[in-house]
Amino acid sequence: MSEDFRGEAEVKVGGRSRTLRVRLSAHFEPLEGCLQWAGRAAPDEELTEAFRAGTREAELTIPGGAPTRARLGEPDPWGGLRLSGTGFPPWPGFE
Repeated sequence: MSEDFRGEAEVKVGGRSRTLRVRLSAHFEPLEGCLQWAGRAAPDEELTEAFRAGTREAELTIPGGAPTRARLGEPDPWGGLRLSGTGFPPWPGFE
């Protein structure tokens, strides 16, 4: 089981896609009874502009994985945006 993923992912927001480096990890949240995953996308000006304009939903696709809904969160000091989701993580090899 791979609880972490580091690599490229397609991030789709508002009908526009871009390929970005991402770092994600997953864990089981016992109080909520579900898997949660979260991490960061590399800095991307268009993604940050979409977030600042009010966009909070994205579609994340990692090669070999299925498209997955992701929430966008605040940029970090280096310009990367937080990505998070609930349920089965979007990367292959997580079992």
